[in-house]
Amino acid sequence: MNRRIYLDHAATCFPKPSIVLDAMHSFSTSVEAAVGRGVYRSSQNSSEIVSRLRREIANWIDAKTAEEISFHAGGTEAINTALFGILRPGDHVVTTAVEHNSVLRPLHHLADTKVINWTVVPADSHGHISADAILQAIQPHTRMIALVHASNVNGAVQSIDTIGKRLVEDFGESNKPIFLCDAAQTFGHLRLSVTDSHLDVLAAPGHKGGRGPLGTGFLYVRRELHCQIRPTVFGGTGTHSESLEMPREYPVSFEAGNMNVPALAGWLAGIRSRSQKSSARAALKESSESMKTLATELYGRLREVRGVRVIGEPHELFLPVASIAIEGLPASDAAMILDTEFGIEVRSGLHCAALIHEWIGSPPDGTLRISCGESTTLQELDCLADALKEICE
Repeated sequence: MNRRIYLDHAATCFPKPSIVLDAMHSFSTSVEAAVGRGVYRSSQNSSEIVSRLRREIANWIDAKTAEEISFHAGGTEAINTALFGILRPGDHVVTTAVEHNSVLRPLHHLADTKVINWTVVPADSHGHISADAILQAIQPHTRMIALVHASNVNGAVQSIDTIGKRLVEDFGESNKPIFLCDAAQTFGHLRLSVTDSHLDVLAAPGHKGGRGPLGTGFLYVRRELHCQIRPTVFGGTGTHSESLEMPREYPVSFEAGNMNVPALAGWLAGIRSRSQKSSARAALKESSESMKTLATELYGRLREVRGVRVIGEPHELFLPVASIAIEGLPASDAAMILDTEFGIEVRSGLHCAALIHEWIGSPPDGTLRISCGESTTLQELDCLADALKEICE
């Protein structure tokens, strides 16, 4: 089987646009200089690439300034930077059962080592979280609310706008708990406004909806919180080299060591390839409409396959991410058959999301996850449906 139908875009998008790979190659062969480490032209060019990418991302998430964006080696590292940099002994955190392990594991560690206390808000059978449940979980010493924008298991999108507005109404902008959002599945696909959602912290990788290469990610921290977040990695920054103290300025204090500029150059090319054709808002509107259409087509085909159980279908479809189970066939076996017999690549298991499966009714071994991207065609979805029907016969 030489055919390859890639349906694991929730893990990373494929193929990366050629403009991304060209930009990475061009940087590595013609520039290849460290950021902020020299006054010569190549180093300045590297610094300009990073500055442009900060501005692009700030524009895409409606941040006030580019200086509210720091770069990291992925969404997981960005989230860890926020959690370990902001939380203090005695803090209470409200999170949910639909979170990825990039949130759950650091919070579990902090709770297990008696640094924080935490409350996990349950989900409904569709993977949705009630705004009322989150607000009711808040305690007098709650420092942070950590909520994923969309589940990587079934694509359920949470109402971050509603929750953010309710927090402001109940506590005021300056007194509410810090609102952190994991936007791994939605950045670059759905509209995100840290202003409208009253988000204080937002993290996302660059290699999914952002069209960038693996090993990229960003962290947005609202300017008013810069004095509260502490560095978690220490080293050279190219500034204040005479001091043994880390610089206090954000974002430089969170970018110790050499940055992966070749990857950032590719990410910049990928994201600009969309915003150059139209505004970021228009590009996101087009993407969200495309994702919703693919979601409708995907779920429609899955419902028609006898022997397939669709797990935790969201109330409303925004993202083409679905989890299924096949009667009498473990998810790992189904994934292997799809790959070896039909050339269709999907993911099986628990998808690094430890708690959601109890609420949406997954089998003990997890689910078979299908996730589409911008390059997915309806013909590929037809091939998936035909393969599942053959397996279920």
